[in-house]
Order: sequence, then structure tokens, then C-alpha cells
Amino acid sequence: MTEHFVTTKDGVQIFYKDWGPKDAQPIMFHHGWPLSADDWDNQMLFFVQRGYRVIAHDRRGHGRSSQVSEGHDMDHYAADASAVVEHLDLKNSVHIGHSTGGGQVARYVAKFGEPQGRVAKAVLVSAVPPLMLKTAANPGGLPLEVFDGLRKALADNRAQFFIDVPAGPFYGYNREGAAVSDGVIRNWWRQGMMGSAKAHYEGIKAFSETDQTEDLKSISVPVLVLHGDDDQIVPIGASAHESIKLLKNGTLKVYKGYPHGMLTTHADVLNADLLAFIKG
Repeated sequence: MTEHFVTTKDGVQIFYKDWGPKDAQPIMFHHGWPLSADDWDNQMLFFVQRGYRVIAHDRRGHGRSSQVSEGHDMDHYAADASAVVEHLDLKNSVHIGHSTGGGQVARYVAKFGEPQGRVAKAVLVSAVPPLMLKTAANPGGLPLEVFDGLRKALADNRAQFFIDVPAGPFYGYNREGAAVSDGVIRNWWRQGMMGSAKAHYEGIKAFSETDQTEDLKSISVPVLVLHGDDDQIVPIGASAHESIKLLKNGTLKVYKGYPHGMLTTHADVLNADLLAFIKG
């Protein structure tokens, strides 16, 4: 299997995977911070086995893509995703984004996908829109000090921080009775440490301070919003519950007790719901 890269307009090499029949309906997956396309392995195998064409890319500064100094913001993330889409000439596609990747999907669909007529549907899973940061207009958001704390932990000891996050709140492994998987924790760490510390540091501002209210309002294709009510990373109140109010054609499904990383911890449930939405 050959490795695939596309070069963006500003010269960044974006790594992507493209599996399955080239004439099948494409599903493109957008990963969360600070991970890579590998975080979608379960879903990509599930959907390629059901006849779909599946694509996932590493965000700039993440995974196998270029560790560039600049462009770690939602506009560049969306433009990079569009570069992959245009290179592969994907049409009638479904875009699925997790966490920061959900913000990337919202910006991509609003600015590129719908205007180009390439998108059929979108899914936001445990996603950051419309805005994570607490402001006067967004009182339900998280205080800036929370994100400053993430930046400090990353700068002080990224390797330890990238163990603590998956071992604790990301997958709900800090909850009583949780079935902890050491392999899942190690895989999160592996993906994170492949990427650039600068991209991860600056990406915190991108996922926390980007107001995507207008992106959500402008999207007209069907959008499925999936969120766990025990998400300790992206609390449901200021994210999914607000996003669904802004979408013209949105459907919200809430999972009781599910964590932020529910695509991994409850892949069987999520995959079935994604398939039903795509086929529906």
C-alpha cells in the first residue's frame, strides 16, 4: 500500500489514507486533537467492509503531515481538508468529525464543501462547536484558565500530559467501574507524540476560541450531532446543546454516561448509529 500526500497551496504536505472502491460513496473522517488519522481505524475498517470508500488525513502538524510552524487554526485546517477532497475529487461525501475534527468539519462544510456541492451529510461527534471558551455571549463555556492549564501542562511535560489525558478524562477511565484499556491509552500517546508540540500548543487556541456560530447557521445539509452526557473534555451544555439550535437540518442524539472518546469505548453503538444515518 503506497503512502499518499497532497501538497496544500501554502506548501504543506498532508498525509491521507484512502481505502475502498473509488466509485463508492466516500466517507471522510476528521480526527481530534492531538491525534491522527489512526484514531479512526475502527470506523474505517467498519465502513470499508460495508462497501464505502473511506478517507482520513492527518491535520497539519499532526501524525505524518508536515510539522510546519504556521497555520494552526481552523481556517487552515478546513482548507487542508479541502485540498484532500479536491485532490481526490470526492463528491456526495459524508464528513464525520470528532472533537476538534468536528470544528474542522463545520468550517469545511460551510466554506468549501457546500459551496462546491461536494457534501451530502455531516456528523459532529463530541465536537467543539459552536464555542468552547466562556465569554459574555457564551456564559456556559469553559474559563480561559482551563485552556491556559492545558498549554502549561503540554509545555512542561508533553509526554506525561499525553498519558494523563487518555488515562483519565478522555475515555472516562477516571470513572468508577470503567473498563480501562492500556492499549487504548498507549495508542493515544503514540499518536500524540508523533505530532509537533508547537502545532498541539497552538491548536488549543484553535479548538477553544474559534466561534463557529456562523458556520453552523450556514450549513443546510443534514447534520447528525452525537455527544455523551459525561463528556469531561467538551461538556455537552455549551457544545451539542447549542449546536443543534443553530443547525437548519440537525438531529441530536445524546448517550447517557458516555465519555468524550466514545467512538473508541463504545464503537459498536456509534458505528451502528453512523451507518443508519448515512444510509437513511
